[in-house]
Amino acid sequence: MTTATNLRTVPLARRFLTFTWGVVALVVLVLAIALIFQPSIFVDTLVTGGMWALMAGGLALVFGVMNIPNFAHGEMFMIGGLVSWVIYQPIRDAFLNDPKNMFLQVVGPIPGILVAAVVGFLVGVLLETVLFRALRKRSRDQWVMNTFLLTAGVSVMLVNGDRMVFGNDYRGVPRYWDVHSLQILGVPVAVDRIAVFVIAMISIGVFSYFLQRTRTGRAMRAVSQDETGAQMAGISLNRIFMLTMGLSCGLAALAGAALLSIFPNSPDVGVQPLYLAWYVVILAGLGNVQGAIAGAFIVSLLQTLAVTYLGLGWVDVAPTAVIILILLFKPSGLFGSEVKGVWEQ
Repeated sequence: MTTATNLRTVPLARRFLTFTWGVVALVVLVLAIALIFQPSIFVDTLVTGGMWALMAGGLALVFGVMNIPNFAHGEMFMIGGLVSWVIYQPIRDAFLNDPKNMFLQVVGPIPGILVAAVVGFLVGVLLETVLFRALRKRSRDQWVMNTFLLTAGVSVMLVNGDRMVFGNDYRGVPRYWDVHSLQILGVPVAVDRIAVFVIAMISIGVFSYFLQRTRTGRAMRAVSQDETGAQMAGISLNRIFMLTMGLSCGLAALAGAALLSIFPNSPDVGVQPLYLAWYVVILAGLGNVQGAIAGAFIVSLLQTLAVTYLGLGWVDVAPTAVIILILLFKPSGLFGSEVKGVWEQ
């Protein structure tokens, strides 16, 4: 019986692997054709993909390690934009009064973006310490559903709290760096978008190095694979969970701060980034951080193609339809396998 099951599983796994690499090869081919015949698609895909990789990477991390479907992730994006706006406004007023101060014009947005990431990290630590740790101590039954409801409640509280304190007005900046667009492959690209892409790539590089090369990062991956075994090996679950939630929220806040000139801050600004992050995580495979980063560029390509050839109204419809079709053939996602423990909690 076991042998027969294994024989059936091997061809199935082989078909799934072939399907995944087929999709990846198709994406690479489309990008290569775009690079030759329509460079704007290639450039827009890279720039937009970097934006969503930050959001999706953090969402995949907290789901993979802690089994938490964080539906307050968009509000971390909102908090990041709000913090950056509060810090950047006085700096902006200062260099507008002194237009010759080129140094302030160049580095002016950086403090707000960095502080936003730190604040997002601290908010994540607070959420884990006050809410999720207390819930873990009381009960682990129906953990995924309970944490879903908890994060949905946190989302409602943060949105309404922002609305009561700051109102419904949009809070943003026309652009962080008030300079002419740069030409990349003949395509004009705003310096703000280039900066977001650079910030995203640096953050993703540091984040990937942390997960793969550091002792704490390896401990996180151990907890995601076998929580009980990691605990028996002497890994402090409370410390790992606190750091995981902090990093996840910090990445989302960093994205919100970096994208302030593109997504003006408001109580509901996190809705679209949250949906897109979930698109990416579901497409790549639940809990797969590296797959989520790759999936962000796939979703970005789908969005760019939809806007270019179908119109702006299809920007979310086309990616959703393609993701549904892919999941019909590979329910675990392009790069995913079953996340251990998720449906057992």
